[in-house]
Amino acid sequence: MSTHIDAGGRLHHEQEANLALTCPHCQVLSHITPIAVPGFDELVTHRPKHVGVVYRCDSCNAPIFLRFPVKMFGNNRVELGAQFSEVERPREKFSFTYLPEEVEVLFREALACYSSASYNAFASMCRRTMQAAFVDLGEAGKLRVFDQLNDVRAMADLDSPTFIDVKRVIFGSDNDPHPSLPQLDDQLAGVLLEVTKDLLYQVYVRKGRLQQAMMMRRFFADESIRNLAAPKNTQSG
Repeated sequence: MSTHIDAGGRLHHEQEANLALTCPHCQVLSHITPIAVPGFDELVTHRPKHVGVVYRCDSCNAPIFLRFPVKMFGNNRVELGAQFSEVERPREKFSFTYLPEEVEVLFREALACYSSASYNAFASMCRRTMQAAFVDLGEAGKLRVFDQLNDVRAMADLDSPTFIDVKRVIFGSDNDPHPSLPQLDDQLAGVLLEVTKDLLYQVYVRKGRLQQAMMMRRFFADESIRNLAAPKNTQSG
């Protein structure tokens, strides 16, 4: 069964019963239901290259907007591509608690660019984020990040072209006479997102959480020692 809009203006999706995505409003992976579909006659008259459909999140009832490519205009149906794009995307989550202020500000903007599918702006903000991190970490810290990037390459089994593009973004410099950034599509942007999140997690979040946990362990250990050393009150009869 293809994805199409019939002559009655009804949308038929080949995976309609199982169509689910993460809602950009409630952040829940939920089934979605179409509630507003363009009319067949209007589509045939204007013959757009893309069709927008409004869905309802079955979890929170908020509207979700999807865009489908048009494959063909038939006598009694408009054939659509099965692959849609989300007009609104869920906000990416990250633990910013342990990031330096400048790094946090830049990475928040990077995530905002990613959520709006502004992938080339996202790459630029990732580069600025890592440049700020390198200033904070120093040259030795930058070398550690480079080693961590190679570890990520091995763990994620990144192919050479993808790894080279990611490395160009993260270790490139806007101070170069001819700074270059790869042109990002959805797939490469997703890889860059996960790699950048992992590097920042390893450098700041993991370290901060470990230091906090060790500090709490020392605190409770010191409390126990003080309690044991404190003189006990005795009552004489």
